[in-house]
Amino acid sequence: MRGQSSVTDFFLIVTGSSPPHLKALFNEVLQGLRALGVKCFRKAGVPECGWMVVDYVDLVIHILSPEAREYYDLESLWKKAPRLP
Repeated sequence: MRGQSSVTDFFLIVTGSSPPHLKALFNEVLQGLRALGVKCFRKAGVPECGWMVVDYVDLVIHILSPEAREYYDLESLWKKAPRLP
């Protein structure tokens, strides 16, 4: 995202298969990065809405249901941004 967006340097887009899976992914991200000393700037969303976001300023993690991922199609919105392997 660097050079493409003033919001963040990196987006990570993750798909969860159900609301409990979305919640588990969300909690694991928070706990795992907290254990590494990385502080969350903001978080938003609930599993039932199909889209949860964790903002670490330089990295924004989007955790989406398959339906939300297809509907919002973030990959197409930011298709000019370079991708990491």
